[in-house]
Amino acid sequence: MNMAENECGCKKEHSDVIVCRCEEITKAEIEKLIQAGFVDIDAIKRATRAGMGMCQSKSCTPIITRMIAQMTGIPMSELKPFTNRAPMSPIKASALISD
Repeated sequence: MNMAENECGCKKEHSDVIVCRCEEITKAEIEKLIQAGFVDIDAIKRATRAGMGMCQSKSCTPIITRMIAQMTGIPMSELKPFTNRAPMSPIKASALISD
């Protein structure tokens, strides 16, 4: 069985390894999407929310990119990174109304 050791030294199956810590997306979830034809990083982001957490994809982008490249044969240099968007902040409705 394919096993890895996590931070506490406990054995954990590779499929249960967390790829996106912010959104708790596992390797198995990403693999299923790639096998289903999701070979665009933004498509995986939309399907799972990977890359939308506090780190804004700094941790998971390299991992997901490598997974897509390994499973599909697409060179990593041809895979576009996640589309970055600025965080939203609420505004008062009155700011939208002109006097």
